[in-house]
Amino acid sequence: MLRIYNSLAREKQDFVPIQPGEVRMYVCGITVYDYCHLGHARMMVAFDLVQRWLRASGFKVTYVRNITDIDDKIIKRAVENKETIGQLTARFIRAMDEDIGALGVQKPEHEPRATEYVPQMLDMIGRLEKNGLAYKAADGDVNYLVRKFPGYGRLSGKSLDDLRAGERVEVGSAKQDPLDFVLWKHSKADEPKWPSPWGEGRPGWHIECSAMGCTLLGNTFDIHGGGQDLQFPHHENEIAQSEGANGGKFVNYWMHNGFVRVDDEKMSKSLGNFFTIREILKLYDPEVLRFFIVRAQYRSPLNYSDAHLDDAKAALTRLYTALKSFDGSGSVDWNEPHAQRFKAAMDDDFNTAEAVAELFNLAGEIGRGRKELMPQLKGLGGVLGLLERRAEAFLQAGRGGGMSDGDIDTRILARIDARKAKNYAEADRIRKELETAGIILEDGPGGTTWRRA
Repeated sequence: MLRIYNSLAREKQDFVPIQPGEVRMYVCGITVYDYCHLGHARMMVAFDLVQRWLRASGFKVTYVRNITDIDDKIIKRAVENKETIGQLTARFIRAMDEDIGALGVQKPEHEPRATEYVPQMLDMIGRLEKNGLAYKAADGDVNYLVRKFPGYGRLSGKSLDDLRAGERVEVGSAKQDPLDFVLWKHSKADEPKWPSPWGEGRPGWHIECSAMGCTLLGNTFDIHGGGQDLQFPHHENEIAQSEGANGGKFVNYWMHNGFVRVDDEKMSKSLGNFFTIREILKLYDPEVLRFFIVRAQYRSPLNYSDAHLDDAKAALTRLYTALKSFDGSGSVDWNEPHAQRFKAAMDDDFNTAEAVAELFNLAGEIGRGRKELMPQLKGLGGVLGLLERRAEAFLQAGRGGGMSDGDIDTRILARIDARKAKNYAEADRIRKELETAGIILEDGPGGTTWRRA
């Protein structure tokens, strides 16, 4: 039986869906004001693996992953760029689709945008007000009365007293309590706005997911997922809103993927170790990045470095090498011992680390002459969204086969220009890019020459 670590219960639990044979799952998506970064890639791939395994296990899955297309950051960025909010969000939604599509992330059944569900948000806020859990403040905002919801803090393990001790009263705040959070923001000049019973305004961030999740999946559904950073306050607030408005339990299983670190430090723009998916894919094949994410169990921390990506490339190359002479399609015999161990790993809270280890066991058997296991390796890899290309295509790209002589010469000229300008960081980056593609540079008295590895 599949077991899932439930963040609410703080333990692994047998997965029992509300409706036998069916799973309804909601995952918090991306606020589209910039390019997707490595943390987004980790979340997207983690829950792509969850929905893939649920389907492989025979469940009918309804997967919802939202897009936040109205937010303070979006408004600010649109003003900075001198473009409309619609232009900004459309551009970055296209970029998101390109980036996560390159990583093999499958589309969900529903991808709702917050701006399409404002009426449902207003309805939910109205029910909260009727139930004595929301109030209109003097500044025009509608806020949630946190202390009136008895279960607040269950998910994050935080007590109201501890939270209250850490809060500062905002200057000029109209909140009745510093812990209260906004459900509806009153409109400011030149901001998007919608009519409401409380005056023109726009939704707060937390109410978006409650309204979209309940509308598309029902007032109670099976799985809610997202990054660990969303556990508090976002998911805590979702529980308070949804259960406060609807009564009854909101979600049965809460899942959170682990943080991404870069060279053992937290990834952040202020530390200068912040990477977008696009930046990484300039240096590495998309499947290498997916494999790097997949081979770590979703709840574990993920430590990014060039050395770890190089190791992932070498490891994925070993798997493809085992399939070098195979041109067929993958097919899985679940009664075969490797597949049984693979299944046991995935049923243990989606333990992809152990599942990937079984792929290497299969590759080892194939290397010792058991060619009949090739369809099994390719098939099990496909369950994880891996090994879906012809082996020779991947191996040729790894040798720089995907880069023409002209492309290489252009990059070398750019490196020479960077060195002349004393931009040594850029020169080193170009060398690294070429090395990753299997192109070795040799600097000598006569200039720079190159060869394929």
